[in-house]
Amino acid sequence: MYKRVRLKDTVEVPPRELANVTPELVKKLLQDKLEGRMDEDVGSVVSVVNVHDIGQGAVLPNRPGVYYEAEFDAVTFDPQMQEVVDGTVVETVEFGAFVGIGPVDGLLHVSQISNEYLAFDSENQRLASNESDRALGTDDAVRARIVTKSIDERNPRDSKIGLTAKQPGLGKHGWLEEERRKRQAQAGES
Repeated sequence: MYKRVRLKDTVEVPPRELANVTPELVKKLLQDKLEGRMDEDVGSVVSVVNVHDIGQGAVLPNRPGVYYEAEFDAVTFDPQMQEVVDGTVVETVEFGAFVGIGPVDGLLHVSQISNEYLAFDSENQRLASNESDRALGTDDAVRARIVTKSIDERNPRDSKIGLTAKQPGLGKHGWLEEERRKRQAQAGES
């Protein structure tokens, strides 16, 4: 999910900064340009960490700055298909729960939360079962698997990540703990 990668990109150094082209300046310019941006190949750039190499500057016609190619390390967030992720429910709606899994939210559709039918309880802003006392609401910790991924490079906030919690070992952390205690109790009885 999170990776440290070595990348190359070009930054424009404005004329007022040309006397001071340092790795710190280039790092700041790269941070302003790239952090929060989404790229299909590397994911979302969370942070530019180190600048290793700054190439020769190039001047382009009718442009005031000088362009430098830089090689740098960045921390990226790149969710992978079938990856198991832990997150926190940030919002519940009639059709499911949005789970924060880093710089983006994934959708845990109501049909992918549990084998029990969950109805939306608008008064308490949660999804609740009529069969048991289980409920899922804002701030609940969840473990889920990424099952769909559609990345929008132009508008990262429109990227869509679909999640499921219907497989063994997945679901609300409290439910997983209950199941673990039940298994331990059953093992102690035999």
